[in-house]
Amino acid sequence: MARWGLLVEQNVGSGGQHRMWAVQVLGHVDGTRAEALAELRRQADTFRPQHPMKVRRRVLYQDGDGFLAVLDGSWQIFHCRFTLAEQLSDTGGG
Repeated sequence: MARWGLLVEQNVGSGGQHRMWAVQVLGHVDGTRAEALAELRRQADTFRPQHPMKVRRRVLYQDGDGFLAVLDGSWQIFHCRFTLAEQLSDTGGG
């Protein structure tokens, strides 16, 4: 049975020069690709990004094995990319 990583990439930090693009593991699903994609969709629907603090509009798109959320804030537009990836190895030992 495959193990799937549920990943999100988003802008973190504050201020233009101190903001960076970072990845976070939202969780894992042991099961089929379809089960994992359904869980990733649930995560994408409820995820609260660091930026913008106040979301005026949120549009969610599906693209292959993931989703793209476009978020309109008060001053800027941000985005979060949600990706489904099969875990191939883990050296963490636990």
